[in-house]
Amino acid sequence: MKFFKNHVPLAVLVFCFSFPMFSQNTTAAAIERLKKLAQQVTIIRDNWGIAHVYGKTDADAVFGMLYAQCEDDFKRVEMNYIEKLGRLSEIKGQSVLYNDLEIKLLIDANEAKADYKKAAPWLKKLLNSYADGINFYLHNHPEVKPALLTHFEPWFPLLWTDGSIGAISTAGLSTGELKVFYSGNTDKVAYIEREKDVQTGSNGFAIAPSKTASGNAILYINPHTTFYFRPEIQMNSEEGLNAYGAVTWGQFFIYQGFNENCGWMHTSSNVDVADMYAEKIVTKNNKLFYEYDTKLVPVIEKKITIKYLENGKLIPKTFNTYYTNHGPIMAKRDGKWISLKSNNRSMKSLEQSWVRTKSKGFEDYKKAMDLKANTSNNTVYADKEGNIAYWHGNYIPIRDKKLNWSKVMDGTTPATQWKGLHEVSETVHSYNPTNGWLQNCNATPYTVAGDNSPKEENYLPYMAPDGESFRGLNAVRLLSKGNTYTLDKVIADGYDTKLTAFEFLIPSLISSFEKNISKDNVLYSELSGPITLLKNWDYYAQENSVSTTLAIEWAYKLDPIIQKVYINEGEMDQVENTINFAKNATPDQLVPQLQMVINELKNKFGTWQIPWGEINRFQRTTGDINMTYNDTLQSLPIGYGPALWGSLPAYKSNYQKDTKKRYGTNGNSFVCAVEFGTKIKAKSLLAGGNSGDPKSKHFYDQAEMYRKGEFKDVLFYKEDIQKNAERTYHPGE
Repeated sequence: MKFFKNHVPLAVLVFCFSFPMFSQNTTAAAIERLKKLAQQVTIIRDNWGIAHVYGKTDADAVFGMLYAQCEDDFKRVEMNYIEKLGRLSEIKGQSVLYNDLEIKLLIDANEAKADYKKAAPWLKKLLNSYADGINFYLHNHPEVKPALLTHFEPWFPLLWTDGSIGAISTAGLSTGELKVFYSGNTDKVAYIEREKDVQTGSNGFAIAPSKTASGNAILYINPHTTFYFRPEIQMNSEEGLNAYGAVTWGQFFIYQGFNENCGWMHTSSNVDVADMYAEKIVTKNNKLFYEYDTKLVPVIEKKITIKYLENGKLIPKTFNTYYTNHGPIMAKRDGKWISLKSNNRSMKSLEQSWVRTKSKGFEDYKKAMDLKANTSNNTVYADKEGNIAYWHGNYIPIRDKKLNWSKVMDGTTPATQWKGLHEVSETVHSYNPTNGWLQNCNATPYTVAGDNSPKEENYLPYMAPDGESFRGLNAVRLLSKGNTYTLDKVIADGYDTKLTAFEFLIPSLISSFEKNISKDNVLYSELSGPITLLKNWDYYAQENSVSTTLAIEWAYKLDPIIQKVYINEGEMDQVENTINFAKNATPDQLVPQLQMVINELKNKFGTWQIPWGEINRFQRTTGDINMTYNDTLQSLPIGYGPALWGSLPAYKSNYQKDTKKRYGTNGNSFVCAVEFGTKIKAKSLLAGGNSGDPKSKHFYDQAEMYRKGEFKDVLFYKEDIQKNAERTYHPGE
């Protein structure tokens, strides 16, 4: 089963656990220990506020990196662990009760604690430094008032081990189903449903030396995430660590980035990593059993207590939860209990997330991939030796190839059990294709290298149920004709705003209008102007384009099937659905929707002739996690369109409460292009700025650049960093 991203708004919470670590209230001896450790770490802040962390050991670098993250945005560091601890309800009340229950069913804190105790010495040092760095920050900043977490434990990173934006693999099971099963109540309260068809995504390009002007490989890193979800940072140690890129708040490894040898970009994958099982439940002597391999096996029962905030008090609610050999019971369908088999955290995944950042080249990186522990990502890779590579997923269970694993499996038979993991060599991948480029835009791996892509018939369906995307079509179009790439040329392709979906949709609209709307029809006089504009449009999103406004607003009102991004085995993908819709749509499915757009624009603005940048805005006025937007406050026009319709630079905007204009919330955030030669050359860009503090000059110093797609030079080497240093200090100073 495919997974869906968990986009529940992360909140903020945490207990003070009993590990002998460090907090705002601790012993003098512990304080002295941390002060000495801090002296081994140097942080250089450059002229963009980016932290370059130097330590003697890897653990020192982790300490400094977490300290710097907290300086930039502690509340987001805290927020991410509140969610992974399943304690949102302690802040938000009953509204997220079943989101917490879902997390506690799928991510077991006791297992994380056990993993910490048995972790290899090198990993335990990093985990300890993670907690030390955050707790030392809290000690030195008593003015910072955590929402819940006043003390961080070294096992926390073992709750969240791969760096994705909060991906939880549920095989398509919904939080609503979970709520119904454990409450018996079908009302739509006490949970926030996961967004199944995420309209952004990520892009990764790798360009081989044969296609670059310099003869060096180039990697383009373009994750599409919630804005301000990842800062830009560099970490160095005398143990061979020198990694630069984007780190997810509160994690201690560079998630998408590069070192002096190679670079890695992760795009979200639709590989089947979790499956549903229908269990046959039997009650015997007032006890629950499930049938497996012709035997009755006792259902495991666990009590899970969640506290929720109500009228200023924490109210405990205890759930009696159930598990089989497949995993937790998550729903009831067709009268049968449904269990979920998944792998939503593992120590091996955390190990892999770290070791890949120290890869010395292609063979090293392949060894990291051989850990087979990355459950939610595809990987686009390039290195200084000129290699480029792509892996579609990494953790892929071996299953009976005769079954359709997008369906609910029979839980009573061993025939539906996983049988280990596929070797990396068996999974969909591409090494150094002769065409000289690779791309992935959250789409099928069977177009990653154009005509030189892996062939679908050579792989099992559950390895790549992903369909094509309009971004994928756009990327293949550009890279197929590209040559003599430089960093600037790769960035230019990465900022191609063609909305490829409209190559199919707009001609259908125009044809339907011209064939079916006569000149004496009132619709003709209302829509002939907009239709003429759309007929002459080149399908590129631009700030000053009225056609962009009309097309995007119109497309969102069409059949929702054309927005279906993630698919199961045997289903038509978004591109196929859109082509099919455009071919068969009736006038009633096309024309009234445009009339609605015209009327809405007239009602809001007095005219329908509204350029896209006038309503598509970027606004950052506070450092709040859940921002509010206001038409009367400063904002910038943005010309980029939604990734959903094919724009490579992603900008997802929505009308907000009490606004007439759209405001962006996610899409292009950290973007980077890097060339691997004798010396690293790289350029990068962030949404807004690197700091979450509105009082900092680095809160908004990249906003105008973000609007224009203008990149800054990455400072990778210490001599360049020192020349552009704003501040050099040890943590705590």
